[in-house]
Amino acid sequence: MYDKILLPYDGSEGAAAVLHHASEIAHRSDATIHVLYVADTARESLTVVESDVVDTLVQEGENTVDEAAKTLDTLGVTHETDVVQGHPAETIVEYAEHYDFDLVVMPTHGRKGISRYLIGSVSEKVVRLSSVPVLTVRMLDDEPLAFPYERILVPTDGSGRAAHAADHALSLAATLDATVHVLSVVDTTSLGPDVRSVISDGETVATEAVEAIVAEAEQRGIPTVEHVDEGAPVEGILDCIEANGIDAVVMGTAGRSGTERILLGSVAEKTVRSAPVPVLTVRSPEPE
Repeated sequence: MYDKILLPYDGSEGAAAVLHHASEIAHRSDATIHVLYVADTARESLTVVESDVVDTLVQEGENTVDEAAKTLDTLGVTHETDVVQGHPAETIVEYAEHYDFDLVVMPTHGRKGISRYLIGSVSEKVVRLSSVPVLTVRMLDDEPLAFPYERILVPTDGSGRAAHAADHALSLAATLDATVHVLSVVDTTSLGPDVRSVISDGETVATEAVEAIVAEAEQRGIPTVEHVDEGAPVEGILDCIEANGIDAVVMGTAGRSGTERILLGSVAEKTVRSAPVPVLTVRSPEPE
């Protein structure tokens, strides 16, 4: 499924857990993990040590990726390391695209001490901008990461972008022998006076969107479960995760010309930020 995995890494406790999760994915795919430390050029980092000018962030990065390499050696994972300077989000995106990575893995929430470029707006910006699939992992203190994924959730709105992400999800599910849960949520949060008619039309569209992905899954011999719901899309996704023991979510993103807009408006970004399980975002090759 994947040959080259990029892991932006800072050595914190949360990032270390993601390192282990990435190593499990690498083992399954026989992939190489490339550990990347980005020394943020927006931060002051030069100092003088015994008359020599030293970049402390670069030195910290070298030490950090060396420690990660030792862990990956222990885990038996093929790996490479690199330390670069730049603005974190943009540098991660450019690096992943320039070196033709298949997957970027990074946390969106971590325990105390995790560096700011691996959480919040930076990870979300990577999701918006990256043409390479991004697996974001929200770290929770009391919930271990499950792998291999047994139940994968695929939200869809029937668009071509959602279909593109679903194709990636089905390939992943086939590799992992996972069941795919296909969900479409009829957004009822801003309906006008003719509510019933709008909901009925929305349910028809949602059902057709779900059935299209299910039909493709059946052709590949992948077991599926269908879900059509009403309400707020993000809440529907989170409810489905909890009710069905979902291990990971796969959903689409799409950059639009001159913007950082993503599939379903802000739904994908909000899901990345709030889901208690890993979220794999896949960018459509064609903006809509």
